[in-house]
Amino acid sequence: MGAGEGGAPGPRPRESRARWRRRRGQCGSGGGSSAMAEAPEGPGRRGKRTGTDSGAEEPAEAERAGRRRRSFQPAAETRGTTVLHDTINDRPQPLPARYFDTKTTEPISFFLSGLEELLAWQPNSNDDFNISAVPLAKRQPPLHSRRPRTLVCHDMRGGYLEDRFIQGSATRNPYVFYHWRYIDIFVYFSHHTVTIPPVVWTNAAHRNGVPVLGTFITEWTDGEKMCEAFLAGGEEAFGAVAEQLARIAQHYRFDGWLVNIENTLSAAAVGNLPPFLRDLTARVHSAVPGGLVIWYDSVLQDGTLRWQNELNEDNRVFFDACDGLFTNYNWKEKQLEHTLRLAGPRHADVYVGVDVFARGDVIGGGFDTDKSLRLIRQHSLSAAIFAPGWVYEHLGEENFLQNENRFWSLLAEYLPTHSICTLPLATSFSLGMGTSRFLDGKDEESGPWYDLSMQEIQPLYPEHQGRLSTSCCLQDAWCGGSSLRLQGTIPPGEERVAVRLFSLQMPAPPKLFLTLLYKLEGPQSDDFVVALEVTTWDSGTCLEGNPTSLPEPNGRYHPRFLPAPPPGLAKLLASCHRGSHGWTSRCYELELQDCSLRDLSVIVSRQQPSPRETSFTCLLGEVRVLDTASLAASPPQVQSVTASQLWWQEGPEPEELSLSLTLRWSFPPGRAGCFRVLSQGARCRRGQTAPQLLGLAQGCLFRAVGLPVPRPTPGQSCRLELLVEPVLLDELPVDPDRWGRLVLVYSSPGSGTSSDGH
Repeated sequence: MGAGEGGAPGPRPRESRARWRRRRGQCGSGGGSSAMAEAPEGPGRRGKRTGTDSGAEEPAEAERAGRRRRSFQPAAETRGTTVLHDTINDRPQPLPARYFDTKTTEPISFFLSGLEELLAWQPNSNDDFNISAVPLAKRQPPLHSRRPRTLVCHDMRGGYLEDRFIQGSATRNPYVFYHWRYIDIFVYFSHHTVTIPPVVWTNAAHRNGVPVLGTFITEWTDGEKMCEAFLAGGEEAFGAVAEQLARIAQHYRFDGWLVNIENTLSAAAVGNLPPFLRDLTARVHSAVPGGLVIWYDSVLQDGTLRWQNELNEDNRVFFDACDGLFTNYNWKEKQLEHTLRLAGPRHADVYVGVDVFARGDVIGGGFDTDKSLRLIRQHSLSAAIFAPGWVYEHLGEENFLQNENRFWSLLAEYLPTHSICTLPLATSFSLGMGTSRFLDGKDEESGPWYDLSMQEIQPLYPEHQGRLSTSCCLQDAWCGGSSLRLQGTIPPGEERVAVRLFSLQMPAPPKLFLTLLYKLEGPQSDDFVVALEVTTWDSGTCLEGNPTSLPEPNGRYHPRFLPAPPPGLAKLLASCHRGSHGWTSRCYELELQDCSLRDLSVIVSRQQPSPRETSFTCLLGEVRVLDTASLAASPPQVQSVTASQLWWQEGPEPEELSLSLTLRWSFPPGRAGCFRVLSQGARCRRGQTAPQLLGLAQGCLFRAVGLPVPRPTPGQSCRLELLVEPVLLDELPVDPDRWGRLVLVYSSPGSGTSSDGH
């Protein structure tokens, strides 16, 4: 991994030359492909060669090629189908090592080193995988409120570890962060000059409403030289750097920068530092909605490198030039008092640093981090929690999830939570990692996996000492890699326990549809009833009152809301009977007028009253809250599936080849949560195989790596079918006729008429 350009050949690579036939318009394709398009003039149109091959086809070869293409042309391809013809040959075209792993050609995240690389950066189709496909979810209160905030600065072993693999990896016991409801800002930190946050972090944070900042850092002697070049160089020089940083954040769709100048500055350089910060902040605000620039407490206004551990007159000029100050960690209470006085109405823009590793003279770190948080909150200041990966690095990987829950539960008293303010709300609680992949309650694929982009909306993880614990269960799930385990007790004389999952703050639509999938564990599971509860904010006009409890049906709630279901809505009924493998499905309808939603909770109740304490364990596999009115529209069609950057290699078996390729397609923005990319299998004879999942994509592109396909014999053509299934935000199923489909017909060089009868 690195920032330099270079070849990524892999073992015995083979490049492809491709021809296209399609029913729909073409999406943009990535660099490095030799694919050629043919005009889509009708369902049976067969285009002419328009590529860059030297010389014209000989008539006999053209006729044979035409017969070979016709032999595979389906009689009537479905909508959204692209047919690609490809001839295997031995002329590799390396993929850029900045964007693709040199061994596998998997897409990777990257950083920039030095001023030259920063100024030379330009958008490139090869780095489309690094663009976040998940918009920043709205939440309440908004970031610009006066409430003190919580920033998390992630710094782990130099950065760009397993999280650099954009489509995931087979990592066992990886580091994940999932307490998003408690924080306001996430910073990805490393010591590279320009730290572009790995897109998997941006996707996970945005899905949970948290903005993500990259890091711009200069340090040591090289940092002095760099600052002299762009700061002392004047307005044109520092303006070029500010422009590039704003463009990078805008292009990759993250939310701004932490600026960390940790080297001494000349008088000329430090004199231009406040104008640079003002320029950068203005450009980021213009390019990125809600964008932020935060300054780290390091250099003073005279150019000296000396950490202040507070806001004071020596560093205030930088605070005044941007959106906030991240202080150093070795502060005392007197410095908090001084900071509060000087910050005035901007007190929430000061993020007091807390090093969880407790290096230096600090108030508290590790499991005593709450001591620091307590003092910070007493002074109405924001907090910057640095390197909470201490839990993972210091305490080890094996019991990480338990230790992580303990760490954040100790801080919860000082971390104001955030509310979801948009629908649909649908989650299976997956952390974006696991020891297996589950689908519909079944272990679909055993083995470790790690893909933070696949982390779903995370709940509050409430804890009540001795009565309730909320944790992640990797051993069983409905979908993804984990479920949410609720363990608790119902006290003597009480009938139920309420577990608050989500804080909500939004107007209630006239009609809600809610679903719950759960599994009770233990020998006394039949003694309990599990249900959902919605509460509303107090209002004199809310007709349902506060709280509103949903009835617990034996099956689905009374289906009067579906007397004549419009297209798509009939699937709601089918989703009420999805329980399998021990999972129970429940569906609810709720009508409200002039109400505002407040909380979504799960209620665990006894079947019968009991004078004794009763323990329970309940796994939550999925929760959905849907606005019924928004479900009537038919889902759109996946269109224009294309392939590029085809790589042929020798396969694991003598009669096999290994194929890697990049798929792209089009789909309306904001409609899909992700896409499932499947293979219908490759074959050189007639037949059909069951679809197999290749992976999940956040946006409209995916790189399939190392697909084993049969090797065609001379004169033979083979066929590979790939499918793109959209997963809607409400997670209702999409009919296969609206999926995207690509048919790849491939043959050996010099093959004549197909002999397989296709």
